[in-house]
Amino acid sequence: MSDHTRDNTEGRDAQSRLTRRDFVSMSMAASVVAAAGTADAQTSKVVETEVTIKTPDGTCDAFFAHPASGKHAAVIIWADAFGLRPALKDMARRLAASGYAVLAPNPFYRVTKAPGIDSTNFSFSNQADRAKLGTLMGSVTAAGAAEKDATAFVAFLDTQASVDPKKKMGVQGYCMGGPLTVRTAAHLPSRVGAGASFHGGGLVTNQPSSPHLLATKIKGRMYIGIAGNDDAQQPEAKTVLKDAFAAAKVPAEIEVYASAHGWCMVDMPAEKDKPIYNKPDAEKAWAKLEALYKTALV
Repeated sequence: MSDHTRDNTEGRDAQSRLTRRDFVSMSMAASVVAAAGTADAQTSKVVETEVTIKTPDGTCDAFFAHPASGKHAAVIIWADAFGLRPALKDMARRLAASGYAVLAPNPFYRVTKAPGIDSTNFSFSNQADRAKLGTLMGSVTAAGAAEKDATAFVAFLDTQASVDPKKKMGVQGYCMGGPLTVRTAAHLPSRVGAGASFHGGGLVTNQPSSPHLLATKIKGRMYIGIAGNDDAQQPEAKTVLKDAFAAAKVPAEIEVYASAHGWCMVDMPAEKDKPIYNKPDAEKAWAKLEALYKTALV
């Protein structure tokens, strides 16, 4: 894990934190769903709708997918820095086909409607593109923003006929969404039964707002999947996280993957002509996620 654009790391200046890799790190999220992963037989059982949710800061556009019948545990998906787009919707569909009521909100609704930025035409060498991405990210990573949003999202979910509010809910996030997942689990400990972060950026920082310091407020189970290159850049983070969760008596699994940061996002562009998405590790991460939810969302 790296502290990316939000953290002050000794020996780096602000410009170095705005490199392509840093933004890719914050943006590649485990949409661990391959486009072919959802079969026709599964999608026929899933109902999906575009919804809007009132929050203290405005109206959030979101994607909601759930099984066609019954009441189910709810799940919130925090997107990466490229926001709510087809890859995230596919992930929500796949999870819904497994029996969950899944909300994938546009994290940047304060600034723009989804997706917010066109990742296919985005250039990390373009300062204007990078500045726009920074503005989008800042709108949800600001202090208190995720907590207000999470409260509104849960209020929406708990009024849906497809949601069983008596069951614990899950929260998962990718890159930028990793810290948002931890913040959500800490903010709503009585509601969140499980949280999963895949190549989350900035989970351990030297700031008083570092997500790992919220471990004492979390009551659910946690899974933290760390990219190999993030671990190489910040090797102590896995130990800090493990110790923080252990001290807080939070059941947690911390695992380092050999894949590069963003290995789960099927639509993440290659970097230096080398693919970032890694299907075998993405499927492994997905299996970990489903096992976590099967155990904790009861």
